[in-house]
Amino acid sequence: MSIEKESRTQARLVAGIDEAGLGPLLGPLTLGFSVMRLPPKGKNVWDALDSIVGRQPSQDASHIIVADSKKVYSRNPRGRRRLETTALGFLAQRAVGGPVTGADLLRCAPEEFRPRAAEVARHPWYEKLPKHLPVWTDPGRLELRSEALRRELEAFDLAVVDAGVRLIPAGELNRSFDRTQNKSATVWSMVGSILRYLWEQHGHQGVHVIVDRQGGRFRYGQLLRESFPGVQVQVGKESPDHSEYRLESDPALQTRSSRMRLTFAEKAEDRAFTVALGSCLAKYARELAMEAFNGYFQALQPGLAPTAGYTTDGRRWVQDAAGTLDRNQIDREVLIRRR
Repeated sequence: MSIEKESRTQARLVAGIDEAGLGPLLGPLTLGFSVMRLPPKGKNVWDALDSIVGRQPSQDASHIIVADSKKVYSRNPRGRRRLETTALGFLAQRAVGGPVTGADLLRCAPEEFRPRAAEVARHPWYEKLPKHLPVWTDPGRLELRSEALRRELEAFDLAVVDAGVRLIPAGELNRSFDRTQNKSATVWSMVGSILRYLWEQHGHQGVHVIVDRQGGRFRYGQLLRESFPGVQVQVGKESPDHSEYRLESDPALQTRSSRMRLTFAEKAEDRAFTVALGSCLAKYARELAMEAFNGYFQALQPGLAPTAGYTTDGRRWVQDAAGTLDRNQIDREVLIRRR
């Protein structure tokens, strides 16, 4: 049984959070999140939408693929189309509609944690983000897929209530590493900001948030108490497979009642639709960011081989680009992650 289906009797809003780019040497860390309204009972989301949404990449000729982004995306034209169709198709279902430029995609994040203009300016390659979306998919085909998805969501009383991406440039990550001296603590601070946003925006309706667990941590009670002062945190099961918590507002401190169930789970992108969708949103934003990165530096150094930013090839790229970086006074602090 999916994690989302287990929660159906307790919360009609289910959210998922996942990341892309946790390990690379170059480029941003991205965190994708989605919030869906589910019917009180019935099929899980994949089963309900099986006429338009699939889990297998081979279904992409007729379906929008929602799964772990590592399965959805491949570095070829078909893989790029598949990922872009998923990300933009679902973002289009929001009440505010979908992004139409690369900069709009960054602004999908709530204002309180989207990249600041000054931060983007320190990373000038983001000026190369696409001026029009989609980039890899035919706009007419995407529109047809989005409309078919809209009809199926309505038929099953499903809705994309909220969705977006938080992009953290390398320079911002490095400053956070300075403060925390710990990669895990930095990532938690980023995830925590999304959790607080979901609490503020959706906690009054009751929301179940599922987070793909990274690293070895599986005890989050103290972190949650520190992140949610004045909120009652109840610790449930804590295990390497998944950990459960319940947050409830203190009536003496808050004017309205809010509640959140939190699940941190191994391989959550395989067990929760909202996490799989968050994974695809995060991956799409990171891939667009790396396309901008490569385009910027190839304009400075024609013939420079592009990089996905992962450690081995990232080191190759830094060596190949060293002269260009020096001539253009590119600060390594905003380019190369320290952890």
